Amino acid sequence: MAEQGFRTCSVTGLKVHLPAERLIKANAVTAIIFIAIGGAAALLAALTRWPAVHLLGPEWFYRVLTAHGFDMLIVWIIFFEIAALYLGSAVLLSVRIAAPLVGWVAYILMLGGAVLVNIMVLAGKSDVLFTSYPPLMAHPLFYLGVILFAVGALIGVALFFATLYKARKEKTYTHQSFPLVTFGLFAAACIAVTTLLHGAGIYIPTLLWSLGIIHDIDPSAYRLVWWGLGHSSQQINVTAMISVWYLIGALSVGMKPINEKLCRTAFVLYILFIDVASEHHLLVDPVFGNAHKIWNTGYVMHLAVLASMIHALAVPAGIEVALRKQGYTKGLFEWFKMAPWGNPAFSATVWSIFIFGFLAGITGVVFGNEQINMTAHNTWRITGHFHATVVGGTTIAFMGVTYYILPLIFRRQIWALSLARIQPWLYGIGITMLSASMMLAGAYGIPRRHWDIANFGGSPFAFAWDPTVYIWLGVFGIAALLAVAGGIIYVAVSAGTLLWGKKVE
Repeated sequence: MAEQGFRTCSVTGLKVHLPAERLIKANAVTAIIFIAIGGAAALLAALTRWPAVHLLGPEWFYRVLTAHGFDMLIVWIIFFEIAALYLGSAVLLSVRIAAPLVGWVAYILMLGGAVLVNIMVLAGKSDVLFTSYPPLMAHPLFYLGVILFAVGALIGVALFFATLYKARKEKTYTHQSFPLVTFGLFAAACIAVTTLLHGAGIYIPTLLWSLGIIHDIDPSAYRLVWWGLGHSSQQINVTAMISVWYLIGALSVGMKPINEKLCRTAFVLYILFIDVASEHHLLVDPVFGNAHKIWNTGYVMHLAVLASMIHALAVPAGIEVALRKQGYTKGLFEWFKMAPWGNPAFSATVWSIFIFGFLAGITGVVFGNEQINMTAHNTWRITGHFHATVVGGTTIAFMGVTYYILPLIFRRQIWALSLARIQPWLYGIGITMLSASMMLAGAYGIPRRHWDIANFGGSPFAFAWDPTVYIWLGVFGIAALLAVAGGIIYVAVSAGTLLWGKKVE
């Protein structure tokens, strides 16, 4: 008989605490709803930046761009990461979640904050873009919404830590240390604490400024603290994404790390050094001296790069070893040919590793260099880079693990499996083309955020671009449509599975 309050997963044999399962479901479903909202905003923004269409006027362009940035980089991903934290603690360690009621308080705060921000943006009261730099001022409820979301997420992270303590105290797992996936999520949670504290720390005085209580916000000070949220939120994503790589590798091919201690060391390097990369957004500002900038970009940042290189070798190597142990040993690449490509979770992981490792990782190191940053930072090259990290890396990895969460947590067979199998390919190809075309167009000087690059809104100082630019802009438009189609299939398959998927007993 199953222990009271638990069920036993028929596939993994893990004990699943039912209150934790309900929290995972709520956070995961909400994440998928917000990726649909953010994806709709992405389509509108892309069709506007594509000169052949140029869909929206300037007011609505900047409005949907604000919603797109917040919903995709913050709301969709952090809701999904909170679900992953509960999965990596309560489920993987077969322990009761420490305080389910606290989890629901966190969820309500996050949801309320996200809804409040979206209402203020779509009502036209907060057209400040994702960065919301002063002297641009949003409605006070915009800042309040961000604060509520950050506080709710911090509570969710604290609940994760409390559940880990409970598991360790009750010795609900057999190994001396936490499983590697849980350890990676622990690293992501540590980074999340500093990230979310930065967010709450900068938006509280900005809220007071919007209310007239504080009369001035120094833009340089704001940028310094804000990028501790804006860029470090992507560092949570990187760490959680790599944890997902290890999880899907284990579930799909039985992968085990070749050297687990080295992988754990790489996660520790992330905790210690990965937030440093936030400062590359300030290299064009006269805030720090050159000595500090050179130290930051030339030495300290590369300790985090070392960690990424370790994982970039460990995961593919672990997959190869696992498949060779299954008998695929002919030649150099039979194991690769015989990999489970029909499993959408596996193919999504491969796309995530490829896009993040090449397009995102290499360009991140290059653009984080002070000299190159001076010419690249305010161009579309940076936009292409972070679409490779957030969208091509993290988002597609989270899409992949969804295809395991649906049957294991929601206990539903994947609906429209044939569509699910093509979804990572469609999305991966689209994002690869989109990120690459952004960076190539940006190399000609295309600005990051301008509404009308063709004639600059009728300005008498309009600039005539090299005709090659329009080739890359056309590629960008087609790629955006492919990526959005892949996103629509993901949302449709997820919703269809919940509504019509055959129940797994």
